[in-house]
Amino acid sequence: MRILVTGGAGFLGSHLCDRLIEQGHDVICLDNYFTGSKKNVEHLIGNSRFELIRHDITQPVLLEVDRIYNLACPASPVHYQYNPVKTIKTSLLGSVNMLGLAKRVRARILQASTSEVYGDPTVHPQTEEYWGNVNPIGIRSCYDEGKRVAETLFMDYHRQNKVDIRIVRIFNTYGPRMHPNDGRVVSNFIMQALQNKDITVYGDGLQTRSFCFASDLIEVILRMMEQTQSIGPINIGNPGEFTILELAEKVIKLTGSKSKIIKEHLPSDDPKQRKPDISKAKKILGWEPKVNLEEGLKQTIEYFRRELSKA
Repeated sequence: MRILVTGGAGFLGSHLCDRLIEQGHDVICLDNYFTGSKKNVEHLIGNSRFELIRHDITQPVLLEVDRIYNLACPASPVHYQYNPVKTIKTSLLGSVNMLGLAKRVRARILQASTSEVYGDPTVHPQTEEYWGNVNPIGIRSCYDEGKRVAETLFMDYHRQNKVDIRIVRIFNTYGPRMHPNDGRVVSNFIMQALQNKDITVYGDGLQTRSFCFASDLIEVILRMMEQTQSIGPINIGNPGEFTILELAEKVIKLTGSKSKIIKEHLPSDDPKQRKPDISKAKKILGWEPKVNLEEGLKQTIEYFRRELSKA
């Protein structure tokens, strides 16, 4: 098939491009390089089945494709709060443009939504039926509400225009090709530990997250796109739950770092608990994550170690 990946030069997008090329598809990678990087896909440049286009999805694009994976959007607080208006425009206008494209060429389109649609949840673990607890005017709203309105658009294009959609809600994901300065907890801790700097934990460190390794996540995204039982939304992530302090201690141990853990004030609207209920993903997609946190951290640490040695 001919497949479009928006945000294809980003962390997850580049891994998805790799898998699609391996499967024999023609892949068009669209990225404006706000958070993505050419180096994430440079090994694919020159492959006759890979095409790289610099483009911002807030602007329309005319292409002929069979599948669209809509992954374009800054996904870490540091990046999406840097230009919040741009962030929400990417979710809103980007979705309108990609859904319009899908409608015109009759392509199936998958929206990479997020666990952030649940906000600071009052239900634990989070199921797809939970409507969330989101501050519509907070500093994270540009991302949370942007992704929520994107889901609304996808469902309305499906109901009104019969567009063939899929929606996944991605929980915390980590792995090689993460941006070293994206402000996410895994990359923050690893970078600090490798440089023997103090590891910064916000609040009391007892807030929880569930971490899914990139290869597991790409596998379930591919399964979601090609099945016909459900349009979603379906939670995808690793239900293994760890406190932020436990993660910090694991990173220090695996890096052999001399870093000390220091605590700072908790940012506004930071969720206290985050854990996916993945029973739908298990039942409908026959999927559950295989890579445990320790193994995934080892691979991610090696990636960052190599990146630091090049600097």
